[in-house]
Amino acid sequence: MAPLSESTDTEPTALASDTLRESIVDTLREAIGDDLLESYLIPNDDVWIRVSASAWRRSGEALREQGFDYFCFLSAIDWLPSPFGRGEDDPSAEPDEAEAESKEMTQGYTGGATRFQMLARVTDLRRHVGVTLKADVDESMVVESWIPVYAGANWHERETHEMFGIGFAGHPDLRNMYLPGDFEGYPMRKDFPLLARMVKPWPGIVDVEPMPTEDGDEEAESS
Repeated sequence: MAPLSESTDTEPTALASDTLRESIVDTLREAIGDDLLESYLIPNDDVWIRVSASAWRRSGEALREQGFDYFCFLSAIDWLPSPFGRGEDDPSAEPDEAEAESKEMTQGYTGGATRFQMLARVTDLRRHVGVTLKADVDESMVVESWIPVYAGANWHERETHEMFGIGFAGHPDLRNMYLPGDFEGYPMRKDFPLLARMVKPWPGIVDVEPMPTEDGDEEAESS
């Protein structure tokens, strides 16, 4: 072996294929067929799989049968660019919803076709491997509940319903956990106006006081 201080002309060793995660994707594809829309795998690191909304529960069941019996979390994401701009923009400005809708949405790993996506994380503790499952949410804004597969999804689905307005068919009780029962709107949607920012921007625009001047500078300016 050449000393570390010496350079060599040999090519770096290629990473071995990740047969474990590849087999997980293949087995899920056998279970749900064309409802597996896209997958993204980083060898020896992680894997993301996007399925159709109609196969959301079936995909969870298939992963459970593969040994993914540890439920980590379930939530949703709104890929709409915020019409309120960035945190450093003027929060008192009128939101430009047309401009936000005209911007291209980027749905991250495995892509997507809708503004809202479901995402869940499950783990196989014996094989020490996890999977992030994603699904586009169509205009019905309803997917099947995961409670029959993972009982721990109960409160996660309640929170997702409360914050994003996504319904879960088969869920026994989608009451709000944080907000009053008559609260209108869904705070985690990008187009929901956060009134607290209007009153006290964070980390928005702040008043910047001028730097104090030296006495000599003031005398020079007055002379």
